[in-house]
Amino acid sequence: MVGIIRRGFQNGMSTTWALGKVIFPITLLVTILQFTPILPWLMEIISPLMRLIGLPGEAAVPLVLGNFLNLYAGIAAIVSFDFTIKEVFIMAVMLSFSHNLIIESAVATKVGVKWWIIVGIRVGLALMAAFIINLVWQGGSGMAQYGLISQDSTNPSGWMEIALHGIQTAGLAIIQLAFIVIPLMIIMQYMREKGWLDIMSDKLAPLMKFLGMSKNASMTMVAGLTIGLAYGAGLMIQAVDEDGVSKKDMYLALIFLVACHAVVEDTLIFIPLGIPVWPLLVIRLGTAIVLTIIVAYLWNRADKKRREESFNEQHSYHTF
Repeated sequence: MVGIIRRGFQNGMSTTWALGKVIFPITLLVTILQFTPILPWLMEIISPLMRLIGLPGEAAVPLVLGNFLNLYAGIAAIVSFDFTIKEVFIMAVMLSFSHNLIIESAVATKVGVKWWIIVGIRVGLALMAAFIINLVWQGGSGMAQYGLISQDSTNPSGWMEIALHGIQTAGLAIIQLAFIVIPLMIIMQYMREKGWLDIMSDKLAPLMKFLGMSKNASMTMVAGLTIGLAYGAGLMIQAVDEDGVSKKDMYLALIFLVACHAVVEDTLIFIPLGIPVWPLLVIRLGTAIVLTIIVAYLWNRADKKRREESFNEQHSYHTF
């Protein structure tokens, strides 16, 4: 048992270090940027585009903060303005697809997936969902009634205080990461050596097959669905190294998870906004399933075509 804990702790520390090198500088940079004219400038550019998806210019504030920081920053910004129920629901759907882009996309590259693919899919899904909801839903014209949501009142003044605030925020992010990743890796090490992971993989095999993936990608899916992309990246990295997850399966898993990760937490935190969360959950889960199946079908079709072309080339050579 002691050996399992030691090996799990070592894996947790190694993963925390690998992810921390990505998360710390990005968190520091983005935290500092929110106190500079750069984020307000971005909001001003985006504001005219809001009308195309049925949102007022003020909606640029929570969308920018949510995408550059996290869901909590986006929600805190939403409650600072008066929006209709429809507008809040559109923003909630958009932020559920597309939030914390910089960190989560950078983390995704650690498992071999191109960052621009992750960003493109998430932003594309957010814009498409907003456009469709605005076009289809004719209700929700009443003003949203917000619950009690705590907001960060920190307002540092001067570059020194801003820098210290950024370092503190980034440092706390790493500490939080370590407190989640290290115990998780110890638990996973125990489950792996006791054979429980093989049992879980067998149970999830039908679902993985339905989505076009092998069962050895199951732990990647479980990690992303329960604790999200950033914190689940530790298990994803380990899955690639130890479980032999193929490039195709990792891409499919990440495509599913960018649409539907941390599905419980990311859905429940929208409840205080006074919007229906069940449709939000159904939209995310349904989109993830359909998108993954389509990509898997196209991937398999392309592989089949390449194999046929390779076979024809070899056949022609031997015939000649």
